[in-house]
Amino acid sequence: MGTMETLAENIPRLAALAAQGLGWRPRDFWAATPPELMLCLADPAGGRTASVTRADLDRMTDQDRGETGGNG
Repeated sequence: MGTMETLAENIPRLAALAAQGLGWRPRDFWAATPPELMLCLADPAGGRTASVTRADLDRMTDQDRGETGGNG
């Protein structure tokens, strides 16, 4: 993901990950919060997430809110 992409700009990709990787229906995706999505995409062995990191979600959420600087 590029550094200035927002969560809203990534909805189609994240929805596709949820549908294909988790078997979620659209209503499941829309009912989930970003942290819930993150947990569901996390590697059960404790590794990194599949294609999206916590930092990615935090950054996208910050961009959607108009905040800068990410979390940190």
